[in-house]
Amino acid sequence: MARSYLANYKGAIMLITHDRYFLNRVTNYMYELDKGKLYVYEGNYEQFLEKKAERQIQEEQQEQKRQNVLRRELAWLRRGAKARTTKQKARIQRIDRIKEEEPLSEQRDFDFSIGSRRLGKQVIELKNVQKTFADKVIVHSLNQLIIPGERIGIVGPNGTGKTTLLNMLAGRLTPDAGEVVVGETVHIGYYTQEDKEINGDLRMIDYIKEIAEVVYTADGSQITAEQMLERFLFPRSSQYTYIRRLSGGERRRLYLLRVLMDEPNVLFLDEPTNDLDTETLSVLEDYLEQFPGVVITVSHDRYFLDRVVDRLLVFEGDGHVSSFQGHYTDYLDRKREEESVEKAITQPVEKKSEKPKTRKKLSYKDQLEWGNIEERITKLEQQIAELEQAIEEAGSDFGQIQPLLNEKEEVEAELEVAMDRWTELSMLVEGLDAE
Repeated sequence: MARSYLANYKGAIMLITHDRYFLNRVTNYMYELDKGKLYVYEGNYEQFLEKKAERQIQEEQQEQKRQNVLRRELAWLRRGAKARTTKQKARIQRIDRIKEEEPLSEQRDFDFSIGSRRLGKQVIELKNVQKTFADKVIVHSLNQLIIPGERIGIVGPNGTGKTTLLNMLAGRLTPDAGEVVVGETVHIGYYTQEDKEINGDLRMIDYIKEIAEVVYTADGSQITAEQMLERFLFPRSSQYTYIRRLSGGERRRLYLLRVLMDEPNVLFLDEPTNDLDTETLSVLEDYLEQFPGVVITVSHDRYFLDRVVDRLLVFEGDGHVSSFQGHYTDYLDRKREEESVEKAITQPVEKKSEKPKTRKKLSYKDQLEWGNIEERITKLEQQIAELEQAIEEAGSDFGQIQPLLNEKEEVEAELEVAMDRWTELSMLVEGLDAE
């Protein structure tokens, strides 16, 4: 409701959010704050990504030119050219200025074809799994086979048991009945919201090296812990920073990298979009595109699910979990279609009213109503216009807007009834005039 209202809102809106689907639907300008500089892009989130990529390519080309100029000038200096003349002194000053300039952009064109441990044919199978908490059935008689290469999203309302299912798959919870069979070659990496706090007295590089100092690409090349930190937006200059000095979002990003450095072949992600910024999510999505193992994620983020998963496990209430093959948007479209069909079936069919007998004249009550109905319609239309003006003046004060929206709905319903009555009376009048 908020998305549809804001998408049609006539005033200006400025918002900060990590919800990329929301940004795609609502915005037509994007402001990016990057390393102390503000960049403005016209368009929604997807157009912002395209234009940002174009800007970065342009900056990389300019940076390449700067490096080439600097190399030529340094070569001139090393040849021992005399610096007595004003022209030569100016050239040396120019070299100093070029050296002091900050790079226009950082290279982010990374290859994420990182290998993982070998995964056999058997991944995870759920056999008649059941789980109950405090007499509430969370999962009822669930049978699922997870095969190599799958990308699965777990969706449903809050509190229905999505994380519980993920914990049973990971072996952190035991089902009350049934069995979770995990293949011998499965090595799980679990990014969760509930893991213990990171030791703030460690430096970032040491925290990552506790897991591995190098990882290997699909072709056997080595990537060091330092290089992986760079890929996850931690430049070399910051890698010896103590973890206690990081922001909450930076800690979550570091924790995510630690999970991936263990080279899992089955990756569990519990609400990764809740506390990772959009740039980190883009890095994660790029990683997952080339990840050769299985991905299972709990998320409400439509943009993330559409990009990452191709099958859904849907919690429908009362412990029932269904499977849907397709993206999250496909599922929502299917659900809307089913609801429309169900509504059409259950809605009682209105009997066609018999054609009313033509009356010789309007009743006294109808005559009074006919004489006043146009004035009544005009007043209702004016009232709606005033409410729309009040809503626009309320700006972003949703506490003030909601009552106005409710009142506007009521007046619009009243106007619709009045218009129907006007049509009915006008047909009666036309019938009398024809006679």
